[in-house]
Amino acid sequence: MSANELILTNASIVLADRVVKGTLTVKGEIIAGIDEGVSQLPSAIDCEGDLVLPGLIELHTDNFERHMMPRPGTAWPVRSAALSDDRELAASGITTVFNAICVGEVHTRSVRSGMVAEIARAIDDHIVAGTLKIDHYFHWRCEVSYPGLPDLLDPLIDNPRLRLISVMDHTPGQRQFVDGARYAEYYQGKYQMTDAELAEFMRTRRRDAELYSDSNRRYVVEAAHARGVPLASHDDATAAHVDEAIADRVSVAEFPTTLEAARASHRAGLAVLMGGPNIVRGQSHSGNISALELARAGALDIVSSDYVPAALLWGAMKLVSEADMPLAVAVATVTRNPARAVGFTDRGEIAPGLRADLIRVRQFDGLPVIRDVWCLGRKVA
Repeated sequence: MSANELILTNASIVLADRVVKGTLTVKGEIIAGIDEGVSQLPSAIDCEGDLVLPGLIELHTDNFERHMMPRPGTAWPVRSAALSDDRELAASGITTVFNAICVGEVHTRSVRSGMVAEIARAIDDHIVAGTLKIDHYFHWRCEVSYPGLPDLLDPLIDNPRLRLISVMDHTPGQRQFVDGARYAEYYQGKYQMTDAELAEFMRTRRRDAELYSDSNRRYVVEAAHARGVPLASHDDATAAHVDEAIADRVSVAEFPTTLEAARASHRAGLAVLMGGPNIVRGQSHSGNISALELARAGALDIVSSDYVPAALLWGAMKLVSEADMPLAVAVATVTRNPARAVGFTDRGEIAPGLRADLIRVRQFDGLPVIRDVWCLGRKVA
């Protein structure tokens, strides 16, 4: 085997439509061939029957923010956080990530929006230095009820690694938080507000939504389309929300909160995305629709790790065991489907000529254990 050749044999290779027991050959950064049977070459890696899957593609992860603030009120240097996040994602089998960073805030105590440019610079610098293990892109999550959203977005909109923009509105009483008690529990706990502070916070959020949400959404949608950046809608709950997303030419429906919205989005050709933690836990942390219910209804297209990178592969595997989804179809929710939703055609499945982004997985008591990860043919975990 040459220095730039990789041979994985005695593997259960998950293709787009079936599983092949055999041998996969990589030359340089590209998949060169898939063959049935076991290679006898001494340089071949015996996978001992393990699954070999395409590298996972993550369109929406908040994990970077956790590395920037490992404890409440404790900031961590952004460049170091970028490295830690990259390593965790690689170890979770993710070879392409869209770092989902908030542009616009819901509370003055949060400092995330003021750090977006610094985050972008840190990742860009690491890419130039060759210090990251996987392929990184940006997903700007635009809070349309935030008064200063256009000013925040303007200097970020032309970042060359921006490949997805989502419109979201965390106003109490709608979308993610129809249940006011859930909203209060989440935000009061997150920002340590008194009851009086919470009440004022909720009044302010509703006022800002009335003043800014419609015009800011129009601004974001037009900016995305002008640059050819795919759009996602966030937390659609009603037919009216879905109609608005369709009118805005949205490509991805992120975390619809009801079966009605998910089905309507799926019928309209929007790729419905739900969280892996929802699948693993069997329920939404906000009390909304179960992702497994959507999968059983045939209205789930993409799985995201959301706030737990390890939930991406585990969630896909649970679609097989708990939603009776064929393995190749479940794997597509974390590989091919997210790739196609954002216009990538060079990755997301195992086929000759595509990127050699691969993971080797063994099942242990229902838990997928990642044994090896390759990105562009280079072992990264």
